[in-house]
Amino acid sequence: MSRPVSVAVPRKGRPLEAALERLAAVGGDDATALADDVSSTLRYEKAITKGTDRDERGVYDRLAAYSDPDGRGPEYTLVRDDREGHPRRIVFDSAPIAIDGREVRLVGREEPFRALRTHEFALGFDSADLVLEEVVGLKPEGISDLADVNARIDPRDTDVRIATGLGDTVRHTLMATPETLPAGADLDRSFVADYEGPLCISPRYERLVEAVLGTDALDGVEFVYPDAGREEEAAIADTGLGIYLTVTGGTAREYGLVLGEDLFPSETVLMENEAEATRATRSLEIALASGVDTALAPE
Repeated sequence: MSRPVSVAVPRKGRPLEAALERLAAVGGDDATALADDVSSTLRYEKAITKGTDRDERGVYDRLAAYSDPDGRGPEYTLVRDDREGHPRRIVFDSAPIAIDGREVRLVGREEPFRALRTHEFALGFDSADLVLEEVVGLKPEGISDLADVNARIDPRDTDVRIATGLGDTVRHTLMATPETLPAGADLDRSFVADYEGPLCISPRYERLVEAVLGTDALDGVEFVYPDAGREEEAAIADTGLGIYLTVTGGTAREYGLVLGEDLFPSETVLMENEAEATRATRSLEIALASGVDTALAPE
C-alpha cells in the first residue's frame, strides 16, 4: 500500500476552515463529516477560550474526548493562546482523509507556509498574506492578484509556489475620511501614488502593503499604527487614510469612512514546494484545485 500524502494545514482559524471546506468539496461524505467535526469542535473550544461558553470538563478530559486514539479520526493538541493569561487552547493536530481515492494525512502546523519552505511537506494550506510578508520581492510597481505573487517570488529564496486560492476572500481595502478625499477623487492606487502624509495600517502588514502598492506609490507616505487596544477602523478615521481587512465594510462606515479600492485578497491558498513534488502530490494538487474560480492552473 502506498504511503499517505502528508498535507500541512493551519491548526485553527479561518484558513483551516477554508482548507477543510475545499477538502470536503472534493472528498465526499467522509471528508465532509470530518470537516464538520473539526470545525465545530474548534469553534466550541474558541468560545471556551474567549469566555463566551463554559464546559465543566477539564481541558485534558475534553482533549481525550475529541481525539481518536486509533488514528482513524481527528486528533487534537494543546497550545498556549496569545490572550491575556495565556490560556491553553485545544487546536487541530492531525487526521486521515481520502481524496479522490488517495490516502491523505492532514498535519497541523502553526505556520504551514514555513513548513513547506523548510521542505517538511510538498503540499500545504495557509494565508496568502504570509507569502507576501515573507518572500515576495518589493518593486516600484504593486501587485493585485495571486498570479502576481508567484511571479514576484525569487526562486533562489524558496521553492514554494501558490497553486490556487480557495476563494474565502477578505480584502485589504483602502479606507479614508471624506475630508481626506478631494471632491470627485477616486480612492484607489493612483490616489495613494499622489498622496503625501500618514497612512494607517496594522504593524504586521507593513511589508505586505509595500508589496501590494509598490514602492513608488509610497514615496512621501508615512506609516502610522493603531494604539494598542484601539480598533483599526477608528485609528484610520483619526488618521484620515488607511488600509484594513474587510468583507462588507460595515464597521468602517460606522466610523464615517469611505471604502475605496480592494487592493489584494487575504485568501487561503494551496501551496506546493516544487522541489518536493511527486506524481502523487501533483495529482492531489490538481484534484484540490479543480473547480476553484481563483485556481492557478498547475503546470
